[in-house]
Amino acid sequence: MDLHPPGLASSCTPHLWERSRLEWHSRDGGDPLSMLSAFLSAAGLPVNDLSRSRTVTDTVCGAAVLLAPPSAVASPAPGVPDLVAVVYGHTPPTVPPVSPARPAPVGRAGLWTPSWSTAEHAAAVSAVREAIARGDVYQANVVGHASAPFTGDPRTALARVAALPGARYGGVLSGGGIGDAASWWVACASPETLVEVTDGRAVTRPIKGTRPATAQGRAELLASAKERAEHIMIVDLERNDLGRVARTGTVRVEELFAIRRWSHLWQAESTVSAELAPGVGLAELLGAVWPGGSVTGAPKLAAIDVVGALEPVGRGPSMGAAGWIGHGPDGRLHVDLGLTIRTVAVADGLAHVWAGGGIVWDSDPAAEVAEAAAKTAPIKTALAA
Repeated sequence: MDLHPPGLASSCTPHLWERSRLEWHSRDGGDPLSMLSAFLSAAGLPVNDLSRSRTVTDTVCGAAVLLAPPSAVASPAPGVPDLVAVVYGHTPPTVPPVSPARPAPVGRAGLWTPSWSTAEHAAAVSAVREAIARGDVYQANVVGHASAPFTGDPRTALARVAALPGARYGGVLSGGGIGDAASWWVACASPETLVEVTDGRAVTRPIKGTRPATAQGRAELLASAKERAEHIMIVDLERNDLGRVARTGTVRVEELFAIRRWSHLWQAESTVSAELAPGVGLAELLGAVWPGGSVTGAPKLAAIDVVGALEPVGRGPSMGAAGWIGHGPDGRLHVDLGLTIRTVAVADGLAHVWAGGGIVWDSDPAAEVAEAAAKTAPIKTALAA
């Protein structure tokens, strides 16, 4: 089965081959944003200044990127790197023919075991509400995790995940080996843009607010004062994040609280844009917007501290970034990174999923637990089919 990385341009899919790769774990030390920028620059991708239009050389197609969020808590999938960058070319290398291997059994996930109980999840929501009452934060995004034994070849199951309706960043990355020998796999079905850059213009599309994809669910989402207030907090946070690297006076909210569909859910999305200040490179841009505000909270650093003390395990490759940096449709550099919500990892015989939601003062713990379950349900179904 031919799997492609998240965010890959459709024009590149027929003739893509891997040229080089970077895999890094936080335990190795160093600054991942600087390492990523240096690696991509050395490969021929001009990411040191995104404030102006840059042409990409024909010797490289682009790079798939996976960037896990920083975490004080250990990842439940330690075999998955915290930073992956895979550079691809357009012309296949000359290699000797390889005899086809015997097909492996189609993989599937078994029974899921959550890292916390429903009661513990609800208690974490209540703890965030207490932090809000103390004035520590305005909003914080609480993320839960579950794992299941996984047997067989994961490619078919992960392809189903990547193909879920509304998955703008649908795709699969693997590593630790080649093909059948890969030791880790990550599939993304995210609809959310962390940051996109074209010709010096940066765009982020935060998502916050969820209801079932029914006529009643749409009406409820549009009418919910709680969801709208929660959403606008994050839009303000994203305006501030982009403002750190923008030309003065260029930050704009182009669309506010638009309703989009992902799988069986309606979600509210806004579009915030800015013209980048001269000399802003990839490392500076990601330093401003990553991790995304919709999966942290506001104020961002305080929210990260609050949820870091509550979540039972680390977020692994979820709630970070995944996408494509390389040739755009016109041959110029295009950065398009999604936020790794709706993401699954398979490593060491286990499948892992994460989901959560933003907590504000009037959040209902039981409703937040149910919302997280609704977000993982299509992924679990795809992995078990």
